[in-house]
Amino acid sequence: MAYLWNSVLETGHEKIDKQHKQLFIALNDIAKAFKEGTGSQELFKTLGFLTDYTVMHFTTEEDLMEKYDYPGYKAHKQCHEDFKVTVAELTEQLYEKGPCEDLIVNVTAVIGDWLISHIRVDDIKMASFVNSKTAV
Repeated sequence: MAYLWNSVLETGHEKIDKQHKQLFIALNDIAKAFKEGTGSQELFKTLGFLTDYTVMHFTTEEDLMEKYDYPGYKAHKQCHEDFKVTVAELTEQLYEKGPCEDLIVNVTAVIGDWLISHIRVDDIKMASFVNSKTAV
């Protein structure tokens, strides 16, 4: 299942939206690597990129929240921390069991569904706050 970026997911913050789009590309690349049979090495490389990029993206958001004194910072950061644990657990499962279709579908669904939900609920609210503070 491909995860497609659309206007409903736009936060209105250019940098955050650009990074979100990249996360969608990386997520879809995991399923593509498996489907095309490029091998476990490519699959794990792609998953590693997604994990690293997610951490970088979370840092961007957290820096913005701190800079503009976002009142929901602690809860938002905790969502990020919880998600990092989830991704680590999914990655561990992939390494232990090896990439199989059911597991890849589960990994991409968990990550994709969380990402969509988080953007639509938490990130749009946070970006709106940040944008209101940076508007002239």
